[in-house]
Amino acid sequence: MPCFICETCGTQFAPSAMPPSHCPICEDERQYVGWAGQRWTTHDDLARRYRLRIEEDAGLLGIGVAGDFAIPQRALLLPTGAGHLMWECVSLVTEDAVAALNARGGVDRIVISHPHFYSAMVEWSDALGGVPILLHEADRQWVQRPSDRIEFWRGDSLRLSDDVTLLRVGGHFDGSTALHWKDGPREGGALFPGDALQVVLDRRHVTFMYSYPNYIPMKTRDVRAMRVLLEGLRFADVYGFTWGRNILGGGRAAVDASFERHLAAIAA
Repeated sequence: MPCFICETCGTQFAPSAMPPSHCPICEDERQYVGWAGQRWTTHDDLARRYRLRIEEDAGLLGIGVAGDFAIPQRALLLPTGAGHLMWECVSLVTEDAVAALNARGGVDRIVISHPHFYSAMVEWSDALGGVPILLHEADRQWVQRPSDRIEFWRGDSLRLSDDVTLLRVGGHFDGSTALHWKDGPREGGALFPGDALQVVLDRRHVTFMYSYPNYIPMKTRDVRAMRVLLEGLRFADVYGFTWGRNILGGGRAAVDASFERHLAAIAA
């Protein structure tokens, strides 16, 4: 049986003879059902209609669906002290992408920031030899294709190695996760915040939204809690959710200024 994929959010569902009756990810107020109604595709059909963009993004190998499909996130390969991590995920798997990853040492683990980017995570795990998928326990309910390869972590932080720590920053989703890579990929370290702190178009700030497409701001208490959690972390760069949406250099100062700007704006 096929594993149907939602055309609007790119989430792959458990095997079924017929498409699911609805997509909980899209029906949630942080997303939306497509204007033409709920539509489904399959991985085979997606592979016929689209290709993957496989190229460098600020010194890291990036992989994303080329063209206008679902949410335009890209995955990144992080060669860290915790192993080779695939940060985030996309809906399409191809032989070329797997070969590109294997040429750089393969993938030891998939780590995903929040449910909007779960996409075809189990499909990717299969293609990469059954590697584990690490998600935060608080977002377990949003998993649409269960697998025994999915591992859930708990709490506000998880140290994967001396140079990599996962942080439950919350705000966007209860389990929204940021990855702090102390030693790389460029000098000064980097923060990979998913959508919890989304790099904006000026690439000098981040913003804090509960829903990006529906313009619902994040709760003030969540923004304040996030600022406390990130306090003291050193990072020069902030890698955003999609191609080129990165703050390269001055990332720590940019995040601090963004917290101040956001909290001042909502208090006015």
